[in-house]
Amino acid sequence: MKRLDIKKKKKWPWVVGIVGILLLIGGAYLLTVYMSFTSTLKDIHSPIERDVSDKREDEIKLEEKEPFSLLILGVDEREGDKGRSDTIIVMSVNPNDKSTKMVSIPRDTYTEIIGKGSMDKINHAYAFGGIEMSMATVENLLDIPIDYVVQVNMEGFEDIVDAVGGVTVNNTLDFTVDQFNYPVGNIKLNGEEALSFVRMRYEDPNGDFGRQNRQKQVIQGVLQEGASVKSLMNYRSIFNALGSNVQTNMTFDEMVDVQKNYRDAVDNVEQFYFEDGTGGKTDGVWYYQMNEAELAEKQSLLKQHLELE
Repeated sequence: MKRLDIKKKKKWPWVVGIVGILLLIGGAYLLTVYMSFTSTLKDIHSPIERDVSDKREDEIKLEEKEPFSLLILGVDEREGDKGRSDTIIVMSVNPNDKSTKMVSIPRDTYTEIIGKGSMDKINHAYAFGGIEMSMATVENLLDIPIDYVVQVNMEGFEDIVDAVGGVTVNNTLDFTVDQFNYPVGNIKLNGEEALSFVRMRYEDPNGDFGRQNRQKQVIQGVLQEGASVKSLMNYRSIFNALGSNVQTNMTFDEMVDVQKNYRDAVDNVEQFYFEDGTGGKTDGVWYYQMNEAELAEKQSLLKQHLELE
């Protein structure tokens, strides 16, 4: 019996040693991930020089779990100018009721370009004044503060999709664009396929509204895949893709606060659209004119969700 006891006692240091090695390896791996992330953050973090929005009394405090808004701009860079923000999505995130509302703004929306002093398509705000003018123009249109912004280079968007291993979407329209066919149902897309998927609109009977829905599906797919354990193992490719194609005014500490305090809200996304407006040409240029009643409804919805009224 004594010998058996001795053997048992000798096994434990060996097991503890193995566990210790695994912990060290895991710790080193997580440290490497952290260092790579902070390095990537330096590339993607782009402070915006502007005062607190006049539509919010005080600066947002994420550590106090206050609802916040996020503007997503998908930009197609063009030779000779800054490009156009052809994807414009506003998200309001409320940790108190654990929900996120996502609203797409048609890129041809005719509105006042704040800082330019003229009326034009909303996606021209980026070409005229970059992120700052886009934020101010969207704030004015929706009558809510825009707290944070994420700019995504759409040419590099396919790199991000590939980095997370592709995305799965629920396609409602059988169509072919470029060299790709997209059947109805759940389909898995790589980066190049996803980019063509979100850009197609001429074959869609819903026009830009169908395009907006596809954009949201791909964005949600990227968020879901990016949060998976599988993607953690592929962090280098993801960070490289983000560093090359994304800009945001959100700091590292703010990202940590969102991960810690807003996770349940980000997992519960409700989508909304502007559908009741009218489209037509003025002086040979096509514009989308919003329905005032629908615009007021969406403004009120977002204000309530942000707990501003």
